[in-house]
Amino acid sequence: MPPRRACEHQPVSDADELVAVYDRDGAVRGSAPRSVMRAEGLWHASTAVLVRSTAGDRVYVHRRSPDKDIFAGMHDCWAGGVVAAGEDPVDAATRELGEELGIAGVPLRPLFTLRYDAPPVRCHVHTYEARWDGPVVHQPEEIADGGWMPLDELRDRLANPAWPFVPDGRRCIEEWFRRRPR
Repeated sequence: MPPRRACEHQPVSDADELVAVYDRDGAVRGSAPRSVMRAEGLWHASTAVLVRSTAGDRVYVHRRSPDKDIFAGMHDCWAGGVVAAGEDPVDAATRELGEELGIAGVPLRPLFTLRYDAPPVRCHVHTYEARWDGPVVHQPEEIADGGWMPLDELRDRLANPAWPFVPDGRRCIEEWFRRRPR
């Protein structure tokens, strides 16, 4: 996907970025600026990539930047973001994984698509898994800090509703655990 620019010398702000607008059933219906999508609680699509160690026993958990437009400063175990207008979800997932955690060239395995409806956030979350043991490089505008966490510890922390974890990410990882054999 090309850089988010209105012209060669004028960057487009995240609020003005065009995102794909969906209907409740998951069909693309057009596009809108991100700021409009957020303000009006429009259905959209997002991606979420669960980064697991190659052995599969740990996941990468990070804390979102305090400047994020939604769920600022909260923990998450998914790298991802909103699907741009005209963008395929797997391409968005690949882009977001590279932007947020500096991980590139790794295959993404599709997991499931989850409809998340908790206004003002209403989205279809396309989830993927990546296996990675290499370096993780945070994008400071997105990620404040992070590290590897054993799956059992993540499950234990999620059992505490007071742990500041992004709500849609919590719903996705709970679904992931539900689908996973013990």
